[in-house]
Amino acid sequence: MSLDIPESIKPWLNFVHPVIMWVLLAIAIYALYLGFQIRRTRKAEGDAKKELIKGKFNIKHYQIGSALLAFMVIGTIGGMAATYINNGKLFFGPHLLVGLGMTGLVATSASLSPFMQKGQDWARYTHILLNVGLLALFGWQAVTGMQIIQRILENMTA
Repeated sequence: MSLDIPESIKPWLNFVHPVIMWVLLAIAIYALYLGFQIRRTRKAEGDAKKELIKGKFNIKHYQIGSALLAFMVIGTIGGMAATYINNGKLFFGPHLLVGLGMTGLVATSASLSPFMQKGQDWARYTHILLNVGLLALFGWQAVTGMQIIQRILENMTA
C-alpha cells in the first residue's frame, strides 16, 4: 500500500514534528513550575497553605502531564513517520534513540500517578528524577533537532 502525498507537501512534513516538540518543551517547563508549586503547597502551613491550595496546582499539573504524555508519544511517532515518508527509511542515530528513550521516560513517569496520589514518596521522588532527566534530554533534543532542520533546509535550497 502506497501513501499518495503530493511531492510539494512532503518536505514541509519535516517541520511539523519540531514545531510540536518546541511547544511541548515549553509546556514541560510549565509542568515543572507547577510541580514546584505542588511541592511548596505540600510543605506550607496555615494561611500560606490555604492560599497555595487555591492555585489548584495539583490538578493543573496532572492535566498538563497527561497532555504531555499524549502529545510526546504522537510527536515521536509523527517525527518518525515524516522521516520515513520523505526518505523511505529512518535514520538510526542519537536523535531517534534519545527520542524513543524520552517516550519511555514520560510514560513511566505518568504511570507513577496512582502511587503518588496515595502518598507514596518513592513514587514522587522517582517521578521528579525521571522528569528532570527528561527535561535535560528534551533540551539536548531541541539542539540536535535544529541541526537536523538546518541540514534539511540546506538540502531544500541545494
